[in-house]
Amino acid sequence: MRTTQLTLLACGAAALALSACNNQENPGQSDPVNAVQDATSEAVGSVSAMTAGQTVEGYVMNAAMGDMYEIQAADMALERTENAQVRELAQMIKNDHQAASQRLQSAAQAAGETVPTELDERRQGMLDNLRAASSAEEFDRVYIAQQVAAHEEALALHRGFADSEEHPQLAQHAQMVIEPIEMHHRRAEQLQEGMGQDGGNEG
Repeated sequence: MRTTQLTLLACGAAALALSACNNQENPGQSDPVNAVQDATSEAVGSVSAMTAGQTVEGYVMNAAMGDMYEIQAADMALERTENAQVRELAQMIKNDHQAASQRLQSAAQAAGETVPTELDERRQGMLDNLRAASSAEEFDRVYIAQQVAAHEEALALHRGFADSEEHPQLAQHAQMVIEPIEMHHRRAEQLQEGMGQDGGNEG
């Protein structure tokens, strides 16, 4: 039932994204359209995290792509942000997800699972929306909003697999990454609250 509800939510968000795109007078990306696209991605990601943690293959694929997205998004933030607090969070996220990615590769290899080396279309779209941000202030708003959603998705994924008995090494990895992901999520929420609903940029 919960999966069905989340699927309906994702479909509704996708419809909103299509409507927003159709209502734009000029083709190409814009901040409002990108915001709706990210909201759609968040809904789809919630469904994905709920289901992916039920299989070893799904867990490894989504955990690996989550790490890749976080590292690449953090690199963009370190390059574009003018906010010291956003920079600090991005550096922490990059360090922690690089370490998690290395551990995941070892655990996945022991479990006989192949780790993906490229992002899926959804996460690539999130990076594209970051690139399209029209200013440093807008970048911070989009980046932090994505981080709140992405870490909620990651928590659902890892918590859902942490009790798996099929591959203890991968389950242990899931257990290990939950605490730093919770820390990232809390900090991103704090920064989002500080920016306000309209996404201000506080140095």
